[in-house]
Amino acid sequence: MLFAIGKEIRKARRGRKGSQAELARVLGMSRTTIGQIENGTAQDIGARKLIRILEFLGLELRVRPLGAPPTLDELREKEGD
Repeated sequence: MLFAIGKEIRKARRGRKGSQAELARVLGMSRTTIGQIENGTAQDIGARKLIRILEFLGLELRVRPLGAPPTLDELREKEGD
């Protein structure tokens, strides 16, 4: 799951033509931390830190039951990718 979140963060950051260093500077984090989050290898990432990154990039985190089928909105979003 963290890998998928990190992949979306990287995609959004690149879509804004920003670097890991720029994102880290704006959010007061290290570039290493941003890289680890994007790669899904961050050992310990707090929810507040993750939410700050997501909000800055215009993303949101959704929670739903494990194994639940995708919603119609989620299917539509995948069509746009």
